[in-house]
Amino acid sequence: MIKFVMCLTRRSDMSREQFQDYWRKQHGPFFMENAKTMRAKKYVQSLTLDTPLNEGLRESRDMLPEFDGVAEVWFDSEQDLMEAMSSPEGQELSAALLKDESNFVDHSKSSAFIVREEEL
Repeated sequence: MIKFVMCLTRRSDMSREQFQDYWRKQHGPFFMENAKTMRAKKYVQSLTLDTPLNEGLRESRDMLPEFDGVAEVWFDSEQDLMEAMSSPEGQELSAALLKDESNFVDHSKSSAFIVREEEL
């Protein structure tokens, strides 16, 4: 299996609470209603906590600020994902998902990539 990972930063006009509320209650259900079209096997939202621990982690490692959340979507293979996304239905859905993301995500400050898990 492979995994699509997206590290999300909220739009500047939203609080983290507003961002997470929209993601959980609007975008997440929208994605799940259409997961079969994308051939997604699993979808997880990891919501960043507002905790002093994040500031401590960042300062102790001289790192960039934390993202507002991380989305993970599992697929059987790269080929399966590419086939799903290149179908007419997949292209239409991808455009709709991207449009909806613009309601809460600042894409210029976010990141997305494909990974393979290696459990130790």
